[in-house]
Amino acid sequence: MQPTISIPKHWDYPRFALNQRTQQGIILGLHYYPNGTELAEQFGHGWRYALMSRKNSDELFHFEENQIKPLTPSELLSQITAEIELYQHEIAILQQQLAAIRGGSPNA
Repeated sequence: MQPTISIPKHWDYPRFALNQRTQQGIILGLHYYPNGTELAEQFGHGWRYALMSRKNSDELFHFEENQIKPLTPSELLSQITAEIELYQHEIAILQQQLAAIRGGSPNA
């Protein structure tokens, strides 16, 4: 079963999605300050996003929706391709280690 998030009809729909890659990092969380609340009066109403700048970072950064810049299709392709290559390299190393344990070829 897919998890579902319901957004009240009187809220604006978020421009960015969870786990979306942006120029600032990967979106890990979002929250909304509805109009008429104390937080919205203090900080402005709308969506706020929590981003992690690097995959293994322990720091979260918070941005307003208008501060986030989406990646271009070529930037997104480049990032994903680099990550796939990294994982393929790690898989090759693990296969070599497994072959050494089994005493055979990497595809044994």
